Amino acid sequence: MSTTPPPPSRSGPLLLLAVAAALAIVFFAGIQPRMRSSQELSERMAAAAHPVVGIVVAAKATAPTEITLPAAIEALQDTPIYARTTGYIAKWTADIGDRVTAGQVLATIDTPDLDQELTQAVAALAQAKANLAIAKISADRWKELGGQNAVAQQDVDQKLADYAGGQAAVQAAQANVDRLTQLKDFQLVTAPYAGVITARNAQVGALINAGSGTEIFHLAETGTLRVFVRVPQSYVRSIALGLKAQVLVPEFPGRVFAGTVARFAGSLDSASRTLLTEVQLPNAAGELFPGMFGEVKFTFRAAAPAILLPSNAAIINTAGTLVATVDAQSRIHLVHVRLGRDFGTQIEVIDGLEPGARVVAKPSDSLVEGTEVTIAAPEPSAKP
Repeated sequence: MSTTPPPPSRSGPLLLLAVAAALAIVFFAGIQPRMRSSQELSERMAAAAHPVVGIVVAAKATAPTEITLPAAIEALQDTPIYARTTGYIAKWTADIGDRVTAGQVLATIDTPDLDQELTQAVAALAQAKANLAIAKISADRWKELGGQNAVAQQDVDQKLADYAGGQAAVQAAQANVDRLTQLKDFQLVTAPYAGVITARNAQVGALINAGSGTEIFHLAETGTLRVFVRVPQSYVRSIALGLKAQVLVPEFPGRVFAGTVARFAGSLDSASRTLLTEVQLPNAAGELFPGMFGEVKFTFRAAAPAILLPSNAAIINTAGTLVATVDAQSRIHLVHVRLGRDFGTQIEVIDGLEPGARVVAKPSDSLVEGTEVTIAAPEPSAKP
């Protein structure tokens, strides 16, 4: 009687598969996340111990500096004209807006009172000359008699003194005539230089008093204009005689008028800390007028170029304005600096930092003095 063997059991492999699956689940669900968390924690601790920073190398600006400042445009000369003699306006020959030349007659003044004074002075001069002639004859005769001891020396001296007094009287009378003659010449009001009449207050028949009263004309020389601008203290060392400047006027968009620094004040204004600077501007065509507002643009190389850094390199807190530098041992040092102009993406550092210093580009709050860091990238220089 034959015996049939029992079929092989499948419980063994299934059990092994189940154990393997359980171990895999335990590994992926429990052990692997813990290992990953532990690794991330180690990385974070390492990063906290040695923060990774990007740095830039501080460099001085090499490109020319441009600044634009508000300015006031004025005439090269601006003169009020008053009468030098008293009288009445007989006529005027120049009006507002007229361009006149040097010496051109602007108005004529009628001077009846002065004419009478001059006539009287001329008569007084003639009288003084006649008296002088008589005094000279008497002095010569008495001097001759005195030489013969025919008269007292006291009488001779008196005649000589009368003659000297007559000479002085003639000189005084002549001086008075000359003075009135010069005043007579001021009947004609003339232009002291070539320019344009900016105001006229002369009316025919109006009484004019010498040296006071109403201003008859106002004359301005506009062939060359003076443009006054106040330069901040930080740019004073770059201002020099002959420096070229560009004058911009809102009424002429796109136009640039070329000027030159003609002079500047020898001291700064104590209130604004600025230097008053004069730019002379040719204006032969007469396009610009005194009293206009404009802007002056200077282009120059700074005498002491500032250091440029990215704007996000500055740390501003209660301690002041600082930057984080990295030394040769890769340690952080916080340095106080003084900032200049802000160009948006870059800022000027005008004090507190030396060229070549390695500066952290984006410092975080965790960076403190002495922190050891890891440099993340090569050291590019700050492009000016």
